[in-house]
Amino acid sequence: MSDESNVRFTEREALFYHKTIRPGKIEIIASKPVATQRDLSLAYSPGVAVPVQAIADDPACAYDYTAKGNLVAVISNGTAILGMGNLGALASKPVMEGKAVLFKRFADVDAIDIEVDTEDADKFIEAVALLEPSFGGINLEDIKAPECFIIEQALRERMNIPVMHDDQHGTAIISAAGLLNACFLTGRKLDEVKVVVNGAGAAAIACTALIKAMGVRHDNVIMCDRSGVIYQGREGGMDQWKSAHAVRTEARTLEDALKGADIFLGLSAARALKPEWVMDMAPQPIIFAMANPDPEITPPEAKAARPDCIIATGRSDYPNQVNNVLGFPFIFRGALDVRATTINEEMKIAAAQAIAELARETVPEEVAAAYGKNHQFGLDYIIPAPFDPRLMERVSSAVAKAAMDTGVARMPIEDFDAYRNTLKARLNPTTSVLTNVYAQAKQNPRRVVFAEAENEVVLRAAIQYRDFGYGTPVLVGKTQPVLDKLVELGVSNPESYEIHNSAVSPLVPAMVAYLYPRLQRRGFLERDIKRMVNQDRNVFASLLVALGHGDALISGMTRTFAQTLTEVRRVLDPKPGHIPFGIHLMVGKNDTVFMADTTVNERPGAEDLAQIAIETAAVARRMGHEPRVAFLSFSTFGNPYGKWIDNIRGAVAILDERQPGFEYEGEMSPDAALNPKVMANYPFSRLSARANVLIMPGLQSANISAKLLRELGGNAVIGPMLIGMEKPVQIAPMTALAPDLLTLAVLAAAGIAG
Repeated sequence: MSDESNVRFTEREALFYHKTIRPGKIEIIASKPVATQRDLSLAYSPGVAVPVQAIADDPACAYDYTAKGNLVAVISNGTAILGMGNLGALASKPVMEGKAVLFKRFADVDAIDIEVDTEDADKFIEAVALLEPSFGGINLEDIKAPECFIIEQALRERMNIPVMHDDQHGTAIISAAGLLNACFLTGRKLDEVKVVVNGAGAAAIACTALIKAMGVRHDNVIMCDRSGVIYQGREGGMDQWKSAHAVRTEARTLEDALKGADIFLGLSAARALKPEWVMDMAPQPIIFAMANPDPEITPPEAKAARPDCIIATGRSDYPNQVNNVLGFPFIFRGALDVRATTINEEMKIAAAQAIAELARETVPEEVAAAYGKNHQFGLDYIIPAPFDPRLMERVSSAVAKAAMDTGVARMPIEDFDAYRNTLKARLNPTTSVLTNVYAQAKQNPRRVVFAEAENEVVLRAAIQYRDFGYGTPVLVGKTQPVLDKLVELGVSNPESYEIHNSAVSPLVPAMVAYLYPRLQRRGFLERDIKRMVNQDRNVFASLLVALGHGDALISGMTRTFAQTLTEVRRVLDPKPGHIPFGIHLMVGKNDTVFMADTTVNERPGAEDLAQIAIETAAVARRMGHEPRVAFLSFSTFGNPYGKWIDNIRGAVAILDERQPGFEYEGEMSPDAALNPKVMANYPFSRLSARANVLIMPGLQSANISAKLLRELGGNAVIGPMLIGMEKPVQIAPMTALAPDLLTLAVLAAAGIAG
């Protein structure tokens, strides 16, 4: 199941997302340098002939000298695209590209989408089977039943690499994990429960087969389709896959079957389960209503009928979401890492059990901080959150071990502790946290003031902020130009946006009354304040936040950072006991580096540097990282000595006194903080690994470094994020794009930045 179905957006935004930057969602990049003639000679002719011969001599070497071992093909013929039906192979390409992105994002598995233009199962099987030399695994997707059963079975028999139809088995694995925990909480045993499955398509049949493999008795499962109960002797609408789950029963309708049932598994259609039928189920009924986008019954309806029920759906806006992304990336990760020849039932069961066990565990402090709430095992938390970074380690290693135990692993893992460490190192926790922050923003919508709404980039970000359900954008600008621009950008109801024109706003008198006492001793007369409020959008926008008309502020696109901050600070103060400063996040594939202060304080003293370090470490923790702080300098532990070192040493001494609860060291050059080989020259350093929080000695070096890395580095850059103000305020660089502004808006609204 997917959490995307209940995200609100316009067709325009969806098309814009897939078209901008470069068409589509994936690209191929070289993993080796190809900069010199020698590089070219090694990458291609004549150097490439050496691994060619090695693979010809020993085919297993393909895993050592090519990308095969980390490469999955995501394949469809487009006969069952999402809930849209048979739209053809080409129309399925955006979905298959999206699946490839999820493989990379969640498990660092490289994936290539392949769309096969045939509805003939035999031709499809032949085409895919011939691809075995290219890939380490095959993920089948969006293929209609019953052909999907035939295709998967034939390919599993013919191919010596993992093959899995995720529409079937992904849903089965996640729902089985939730079912294990629901039974645990209600004191049920799998071999005793009575189950009703509504739906007889690919996912329903796979779910039923898996729970039977895990211990649910065949005779205790009643499956229903559009014609009613699938019972022994039924003739109409039957096939070999349905017949395999037919049972002896007097029940002929879903309503009949549900009487006294412990569990309902719905993989059918919206509103298929009536509340009055739920009332006839056994005590503490377990309801998995997994139809998308609308479940068979909503959690409020189910709870109203049976307050003692446990309910899960496929939606992210209710607890207990059944989401395939909890499974398939990590199942393939584990299978690839041991070079498994197949994905068997034992591996699927191991994945389900690992997911179930993870939900029962206490969430670690850094994960809870990153998520903004403390998940706790119980009726509303029987399935882990989709972005829990621990899934990679737990599920992949469980699948790998099951492959080894069942004899399908060609490269067994000798040291599982080391393997788990490599899994944890594959992904950057920031990416998980950012995804979760967006989910948090939707659950707790905020009013964000966009101070420069006549700017197209700003307006695009504001439109996305509303369309994606993060909250209400409060637009500041001249009313008619903003309305005209909204129409130009394809908004169908521009009048529904809240627009404030500072020149004519009825809020101006109250704003003047608020601001004049603040500025009257700084050389401003009351008429100066009125003119400022009328004409300066940053002042006006800041007053909207100060007076409670908005929760956060975004600006910076039309004026420099320093000028914008000066205008904002006429209205808003720093938090008591804090200093404002900026953080740039350098987000790589495997790690994030937090750099501060990059925007505000030109020459911070020792106390300021210590405070910046403490605040930045707190942000790092909120984003899932254990902070290791390095105070940077041109000097490393006094070599060479300079006059600007004393404030850095003073900051370290202050932290020595405060014992802040994180690693820190300085003064040190960047290589001594980041390069393990250089770090080895200083065995007395208190850093246990490379630093991830860099405290810069002054604004010149910090700002120059941040902008150089933005322009020259290969990492994504987030920020600058303004920290330390009494209200969430973010000032974007004038070169920012709409996605940059949107990220800052969501970070501010969610309380991560601000």
